[in-house]
Amino acid sequence: MSRIIALLRAVNVGGTGKVAMADLRAMLTGLGLEDVASHIASGNLVFTGDGRKTEVTEPWLEAEAARQLGLANDWILRTPEQWRALIEANPFPDFARDAPGRLLVTVFKTAVDPAGLAAVRALATAGEQMALGDRALYVCFPDGAGASKLANAGIEKRLGSRGTARNWNTVLKLAQMAGA
Repeated sequence: MSRIIALLRAVNVGGTGKVAMADLRAMLTGLGLEDVASHIASGNLVFTGDGRKTEVTEPWLEAEAARQLGLANDWILRTPEQWRALIEANPFPDFARDAPGRLLVTVFKTAVDPAGLAAVRALATAGEQMALGDRALYVCFPDGAGASKLANAGIEKRLGSRGTARNWNTVLKLAQMAGA
């Protein structure tokens, strides 16, 4: 059994998708998953899987969260190996070192349409840089993400997949928690 990193989309952001991390941990434990841990209140979980592939576990957890907690959120799962590859593929290592809170990685549920990257870049302002990875978009926000016109909904629409963003500090913390 291996560790799994779970990112929940749109949890405890802007008053939507409200759920206590304790309730999510209890749900996963009740489903027979082990060593369940969370990181901050924005839907970051790490647990030991039950042997199912992530492609099978994602819809199962989405259905259980809807049934048990009334949540209608995407769950995006990655193995430690996939998470390590996401970290190693970071095209902005200097920015990550110098401003980890301003490098956001949007992790997508499915493969993205690379043709849409030009349309996403057209929304960029204030020196924002970006690059696609494997089911991920890395974006440097020199002035912070709050001042940007790069909203998650616009990114998803242009790249053709649903995703959720985490800053580099969170990416590294989840790696540590999962042993990636």
